[in-house]
Amino acid sequence: MFDFFRKAAAAEVPEGKASAVGPLMAGSGATTGKQAAIAEALRPRWTARDSVSLTRAGFLGNPMGFRVVRLISEAAAALPLVLQDAERRYDEHPLMALIRRPNPVQGKAEFLEAVYAQLLLSGNAYIEAVAPPEPAETATPAPAAPVELHVLRADRMSVVPGPDGWPAAWIYAVGGRKHRFEMGQGPAPVCHIRAYHPMDDHYGLSPLEAAATAIDVHNAACRWSKALLDNAARPSGAIVYRGAEGQAQMTAEQFERLQAEMEMHHQGARNAGRPMLLEGGLDWKPMGFSPSDMEFHKTKEAAAREIAIAFGVPPMLMGIPGDATYANYQEANRAFYRLTVLPLVAKVTAALGHWLAAHAGEAVALKPDLDQVPALAVERDQQWRRVSEAGFLSDAEKRMLLGLPRLTEEG
Repeated sequence: MFDFFRKAAAAEVPEGKASAVGPLMAGSGATTGKQAAIAEALRPRWTARDSVSLTRAGFLGNPMGFRVVRLISEAAAALPLVLQDAERRYDEHPLMALIRRPNPVQGKAEFLEAVYAQLLLSGNAYIEAVAPPEPAETATPAPAAPVELHVLRADRMSVVPGPDGWPAAWIYAVGGRKHRFEMGQGPAPVCHIRAYHPMDDHYGLSPLEAAATAIDVHNAACRWSKALLDNAARPSGAIVYRGAEGQAQMTAEQFERLQAEMEMHHQGARNAGRPMLLEGGLDWKPMGFSPSDMEFHKTKEAAAREIAIAFGVPPMLMGIPGDATYANYQEANRAFYRLTVLPLVAKVTAALGHWLAAHAGEAVALKPDLDQVPALAVERDQQWRRVSEAGFLSDAEKRMLLGLPRLTEEG
């Protein structure tokens, strides 16, 4: 805040433009290296739009992004699942046992939470199937369910398109080594679940990328608040120098001494409220917040609201003040499940069930059990009541409307 006292010209910063169109954007007049450096410093800094950078900025370094991803993934992973075909629901089945214990180090909740989190953070989720050992005497092995399932990190996977445009292989790269998953004649060794992307044929679009601008604004607001606390948690001011003979310029030694004393004795939370002792010729002029500074916290709340909306979480559930879209918390929670969690779970379980059914050679479907979702209990009770009171429907039609398998002759 003392830079305006310095009259001597600072050393020029060498030009560092890398873009070939940089001179065109600067206008027809020539720009000096110092002007280019100032323009670069004033330009907004945005996070790179790759999945690793967005995950670090929007999940590892942002409380709103962290909470919405955890909220959705944990709620989705906690939903009970059912496996059924056209005739019955299975209480015990090899595929259900595989879902309950997909690998030696993960259970169902942890495994599915990783799948949903990868889909939310990168727009892509990859699941590897570990096939059972093939008998040596069998030329064409019969379909068999995988013995293990593993979630692969999306930032390490890349799709290899074939001549027809469909994926021919997937490459998993880590630590300088690569493993290639080939797409053979049978079921795919990798289940690739991706969010819809209107401009990409092989990779999905994550909510994190759509909310990247709001995440940068929210992070910048947090850094601004931290900087304010580091500077005694109050607005800065200006020290005006008037020399004995009316001169308004300090010597370099005086300037450096004043700057060192201010940093040591009057900045930071530990020095908050400490009285300032000014020597001859120095006068303190406090500077209050401007109206834009006073509204800065509202900018942070608006950015938090945009992050929650991009992920489909009602802002009321995130504790964002000033949002009254829903009448109460229960209604917001029901909308969260109905509009965000259930569509995500239906998408993932349908893809996962179809992939596992192809491995096992069975026509079964994996889906969430809506009867055991507490947030939807009121809606489910109303639906059951309406269907049961519809006398013009047969029992088979009622079961179909309720998502139940049709009755067999035995029961």
